[in-house]
Amino acid sequence: MPSPPPADRSPAKPPRRGAVDALISRTRRLRGDMDAVRREAPVDGADPEARWQRALCDLALHQLADVDAHLALLRDGPPPLGAERVPGTGPPAPEPRAPAQPPDGGPLLGRVGSAEWDLLTDRAAWSGELYRILGRDPAAPALTLDELPSLVHEDDRARLTAMVTGCLIDARPLDGEFRVLRPDGEERLVHMMGEPVLDAEGSTVSMWAVLRDVGELRRRRRTLRETHDSLHRRRGLAGSEHRVAAELREAVLPPWRGPLRLPRQGPGALDLAARCLPSRAGAPVGGGWYDALELPDGQTLLSVGELTGHGVAATTGVAMLLGAVRGMAVTGAPPDELLGRLNQLLDAALVPPALGGALCCRYRPAARTLSWARAGHPAPLLFRDGTGRALAAPDGVLLGATSGASYGAAEEPLRPGDLLLLHTGGLVPRHPGPEGTRRLLGLAERFGAARDAQSCLRAVVEEFGGAGRRDDACVLVARVTG
Repeated sequence: MPSPPPADRSPAKPPRRGAVDALISRTRRLRGDMDAVRREAPVDGADPEARWQRALCDLALHQLADVDAHLALLRDGPPPLGAERVPGTGPPAPEPRAPAQPPDGGPLLGRVGSAEWDLLTDRAAWSGELYRILGRDPAAPALTLDELPSLVHEDDRARLTAMVTGCLIDARPLDGEFRVLRPDGEERLVHMMGEPVLDAEGSTVSMWAVLRDVGELRRRRRTLRETHDSLHRRRGLAGSEHRVAAELREAVLPPWRGPLRLPRQGPGALDLAARCLPSRAGAPVGGGWYDALELPDGQTLLSVGELTGHGVAATTGVAMLLGAVRGMAVTGAPPDELLGRLNQLLDAALVPPALGGALCCRYRPAARTLSWARAGHPAPLLFRDGTGRALAAPDGVLLGATSGASYGAAEEPLRPGDLLLLHTGGLVPRHPGPEGTRRLLGLAERFGAARDAQSCLRAVVEEFGGAGRRDDACVLVARVTG
């Protein structure tokens, strides 16, 4: 509520009503748009980001409702002033009156009240809204400045006294918050703003103030701050976990990044190249792996696979499985037996339980044959003479799907120049299953013109290595040398 004009100032012109009405209409349209955004905000109470979005929408609606109410007060003007006064003693004190409210009302309105205290007559005048904020009977007389501290929390009375003293003696504006205790026992947080009113000689003759119930606003801001802090902590933890998971996977996967030849001696060796293609930026690290290992008998182990889940738990599971694959392969276990034992390990060792897909192959360079088995995983793709096909797949369920599962085995004769492509699911973004396989087979011509496995891998990365996949993907290329 604007103060009555002091004697040494000309009265301020009221704002044009039409301009204020236009502002009110725009504010209400904005409130409607904001309410629509709020209804679309997620309501998952367990998600810090959803809670933060919801709190931000609630706070914005609260503030727009307050702007609406304040503009209505500005449009309708201050309460009428009416009591008789002694000439020369300053402006009259206003009679109690409820300020105007926007016609649509709402739970956030009616939280701004006004008051004026006449120092010469010791009279006080409160608006109807101030009675409601303080929980007082509108029929009761308004409290004087000496009586007002009786409503204030004892810990805040000194603050109120200092504010009022500075206003009355030093003509400083009022601006501060304090807690009031209503007769019904409820505590309210009130923000008080006001100024002294001076007469022609510069003496303080009255004091006006606007009091606003800001408890709900402060609660919403506190909720917003807490949800923001919770979201910040969660993102920090997620970032730390992402770094740990990425470093763990880096340590687990084979250390070679360039071309590799296995076995290192003799004819019929495999020219190898592999890569792990990351998912879209910010996505958690997945549980994929690839591996190539020269075995004591001169054969070569090839494997790719992936565990369900993400983050440290998934990469820890990968480390366990990959270690088990290498250890059992060194003992001479064939691929189908190896997958059976991996299934037992996954069923017994991981809590909570996880599922995994895997492809295990043993390559015998002397005979140029590939023995392989799969556990719910895409079959190897064989490229020869400019064409490609998927190898006929033996039976094999996902690792961890059922206890005591058995796995079929297959064998494929290979020729010099043949190329094998082993990959995890999701290598071809948005095209899983047969369509993804068809697109990979479409690289046959480029593979036929490539010089080595590294060039073939580069062709795969150029075609499918862009952003857009939801999970990491691993690819292993093996080319049979002469």
